[in-house]
Amino acid sequence: MSADRTPVEEMRTLRGLVEIPSPSGAEAEAGAFLATRMAALGYDVRTDAVGNVIGETGDPAGPVIMMVGHLDTVPGTLPVRESGGLLFGRGTVDAKGPLATMVHAGARAAASGCGRVVVVGAVEEEAASRGARHLAATLDAPDALLIGEPSGAGAVVVGYRGVLRFHYDVRRPPAHTSSPAERAVELAGDLWQTVRTLLPPAPEGAPLFDHASPALLALDGGLTHARAEISCRIPRGFDTARFLDEVRAHGAGGEITVAERVPAVRTGRGTPLVRAFAGAVRRRTGAVSVKVKLGTSDMNILAPHWDVPALAYGPGDSRLDHTDEEHIPVAEYLLAVDVLAEALPDIARSLARPARVAGPDPEERRP
Repeated sequence: MSADRTPVEEMRTLRGLVEIPSPSGAEAEAGAFLATRMAALGYDVRTDAVGNVIGETGDPAGPVIMMVGHLDTVPGTLPVRESGGLLFGRGTVDAKGPLATMVHAGARAAASGCGRVVVVGAVEEEAASRGARHLAATLDAPDALLIGEPSGAGAVVVGYRGVLRFHYDVRRPPAHTSSPAERAVELAGDLWQTVRTLLPPAPEGAPLFDHASPALLALDGGLTHARAEISCRIPRGFDTARFLDEVRAHGAGGEITVAERVPAVRTGRGTPLVRAFAGAVRRRTGAVSVKVKLGTSDMNILAPHWDVPALAYGPGDSRLDHTDEEHIPVAEYLLAVDVLAEALPDIARSLARPARVAGPDPEERRP
C-alpha cells in the first residue's frame, strides 16, 4: 500500500486512538490498535516486554531517526466528538495527536527516502516513564530523537526542566496537645517551608526555565505521624545531591525518600537537528518558534541516556493538557503531519556522514 495517506486515514488513526481509553498501566488495547494501523502503513511492528509498540520503516542503512510518543493519558475519560473543526477527547493533545502525527509523517517520509524511521508508542509516560526507561535499557542509541508532545504545529521544543520528587516521613511519640512537644504534622509543615526558603521564587522577569520551583503535592498526618510529598522542577546544572543534603539536615527527625530524579535537558538551537527541523516548519507555516518547557517529558529520560540531539514536536496547545476542555484543531493536526513529513528527509541529510574520499595508496607514495 502507498505511504501517501488521505486526511481520512490520518483522522482514522487519531480518532481511533482517542476513542480507546488508555490511562497509565492500561494501554494494551490502544497499543493493539496502533500496531494494526502502523502495519497497514508499511511499518515492521513489534510490541516489547513492557507494552511499547515499536514500528520501523525506511532504509536500514541510513541514519536512524527515532520518534517516541506515548500511548497513555491521565485518568478520566471525556466524550469524543468533532465540532467546528475541533476534535475533543482525552489524549487529543497529550499526546495521541503528536503520536498519530509521527506515525503518518514517518510512513510518508520513509517512502521518499529519509533513512531508518523508528516510531514508538510508549507506555506509562504520565506515571514514571516505564516505557521510556525500558527503551533506554534495551535499544541502541538512534542518530536523532524526536519526542511527541504538543508544541503547536509552528513551534519546536528544545528543552525541559527536570524533576526531583521526594517524600518526608516523620514520627513523634504521643503527647497531649497542651504540651510543648513537637508534633509530626508540624514538623512536616516546617520542612515544606524550609524547601520554599531553599528554592525561592525566580526574580521578576527572569527565565523560569533557569530556576527551580517547588510544589507541595500532599501533606497528611497528625500528632504522631505525618508525610509530605514535594516535587521540585529543576534547571540544568542543579546540584541535586547538595540540595537533598540541606533538606535532610533540616528534616533530621524524619526520613527523606527520593521517588523520582530526572535531569533537565536542552538541545542547542544551532545543532543540525534543530536547524533542519526549524527550516521545514518555517517553509510550511511562514515562521517558527523555538521553545523550552517548564515540565518534563520522556526526552528527559532518553536524550541524556543516549547522548543524542533531541527535540519535541506535535500539534496542540499544551495548556489544555489534563483538562476537561482537551481538544485539537483538525487542520493543525494535518498541518503537523505535513511539516514533520517534510522535516524528516532534511534531518536525515543533516545527520548523514560525508563519504570518505580514498587517498593514494601509501605504497604508491613511497620512493
